[in-house]
Amino acid sequence: MTVLDQADQPPETNSPAARRLPRARMSPRSSSWAAGIVRAAAVLLPVGLVLEASGAEPDRVLVASALIAGIWFLAITTAVRAVSVSPFAVGVPSVVAMGTLVGVAGVSAAGFWLPWIQLKPLELAIMAMAVFATSTLSERITVDVLMRPRRTLVVGSSERAIELVAELADRQDLPFEYVGVVDNLATGDPNGMDGSAESESMMSTLTAALRRERPDLVVLADEPRTDDLNGLLDAGSLGFRIVGLPAFYEHAFGRVPVHTLSPMWFMSVLHLYQRPYSRITKRIFDIAFAGFALVVLAPVMLVVAALICLFDRGPVLYRQVRLGEGGKTFRIVKFRTMVVDAEARGTAIWAQHGDPRITPVGRVLRKARLDELPQFWNVLRGEMSVVGPRPERPEFLHQLADEVPFWTRRHLVKPGITGWAQVRHSYASDVQGTTEKLGYDLYYLKHRSLFLDTAIVAKTVKTVFSGSGAL
Repeated sequence: MTVLDQADQPPETNSPAARRLPRARMSPRSSSWAAGIVRAAAVLLPVGLVLEASGAEPDRVLVASALIAGIWFLAITTAVRAVSVSPFAVGVPSVVAMGTLVGVAGVSAAGFWLPWIQLKPLELAIMAMAVFATSTLSERITVDVLMRPRRTLVVGSSERAIELVAELADRQDLPFEYVGVVDNLATGDPNGMDGSAESESMMSTLTAALRRERPDLVVLADEPRTDDLNGLLDAGSLGFRIVGLPAFYEHAFGRVPVHTLSPMWFMSVLHLYQRPYSRITKRIFDIAFAGFALVVLAPVMLVVAALICLFDRGPVLYRQVRLGEGGKTFRIVKFRTMVVDAEARGTAIWAQHGDPRITPVGRVLRKARLDELPQFWNVLRGEMSVVGPRPERPEFLHQLADEVPFWTRRHLVKPGITGWAQVRHSYASDVQGTTEKLGYDLYYLKHRSLFLDTAIVAKTVKTVFSGSGAL
């Protein structure tokens, strides 16, 4: 077992390991206290300013500010800790937004029981927007300036460690600081159970690395060996936390490393303590959202249909067979964006960037995602969900199932109009791109919830206006 860290093998100047996150100057306890003060001030300041501007008496402003700010601070703090997804993955604004909305409900309830702190609707709305803005800013300041980056030690093969270090180097916004790799493949004994001096030496090497580097987080890049476990137990009093490679990718990057998974990973989806996302709750969300969208967007859909008729001289709608939940097929409905008979030979073809089959109007529709609007009808029919993995064509089933590990497991949930992969990854036009998107689909499979669905819808709106990821 070998240890690769900055003490033993200094990395090159331009290597991933050399580009490290800045260290916080305060101790962990001091930084925690400072972070708490900043978060509290981010709530108290806008609450006090709005109450002061309302012309309330000074005594009422002081007491009401403390009570209202306390409710909001508790709501946002609870939201950050309660969500099943990592704030690093879903984004701090999404978590703060949920906490802000919970705070609005709490403040409204408090105003009902304590009339002297009751706010007018406009005051409450302004206060909520200000609390959201200042709290989002405070979380960014807390992560970037006050909190010490979590010192991360990787245990496992050096190849996987290099991949992880490279990815951490590309994400300098994440609060993780790489401190070294303990390579447990530098031995001929695959089990580490021979009781030899070499085995004891490897175990002591890991223990020594833990005591020297004092990591906050230990990432197990491979299945843990007996030596690894013994070494970790020997140094367990140092206060570090242990996480497997898939779980770390979920926590830090919001996706699953597909090529490192085993069938046992999918047991976490069915785990006893896994928070269930009720099918009834999701179905209510789908019907309510799809019905509302069809009513509100009906004028837009009429304009789109007219443009297709005027400029493309062909059918307005396009129906295509797709794979749904459980691998069952259904006909998806979209606005036509390609020339008529785009696959006249009957051979399914991946859509490509700059695809010549896309019409001028179709290119605009794809850029704005307007071609997907008729799929709300598929949602009402129960064939699709608002949020889920994008439905694939059955013609590509065997190719993807053979070349992409666990690809068919995405059929455990209904396909969606939008999804976690769609807001986190660009368009996939080949097997490699599909493999990368599968990592996000599997993340959604494990962590799906009403909160995550709402966050994905919000991110989709942002993506639509930015036009990113379209063909």
